[in-house]
Amino acid sequence: MTDRFSTRASSLEGPASAGFAIVPDDGADLVAVTRALYVGTGGTLAVRLAGGDAITFHNLPDGALLPVRAVRVLETGTASQIVGLY
Repeated sequence: MTDRFSTRASSLEGPASAGFAIVPDDGADLVAVTRALYVGTGGTLAVRLAGGDAITFHNLPDGALLPVRAVRVLETGTASQIVGLY
C-alpha cells in the first residue's frame, strides 16, 4: 500500500495515525498522550490533561471527538467506548 504522506512530519494539526481502547482508571496513565479522544457512547467524561489540569466534559453526544492531549481518563463519568488517538 502506498502512503503518500510517509515522508511528512507528524503534527498536532494532522490526522491521527494510531489509536487504542481506553478503560477509565483513576490510578493509571494512558499508554500514550492523546491528540484526541473519541467517545462512542456519550455522557460525562473526566480527564487529566498533559498540562496537569483535571477537567470534566458534561453532556457529550454519542460519537464526540475531543481534540485534547489527555494523559489519563478518570473513572468518574458515564461516557464509554472511549478511544485514544495519537
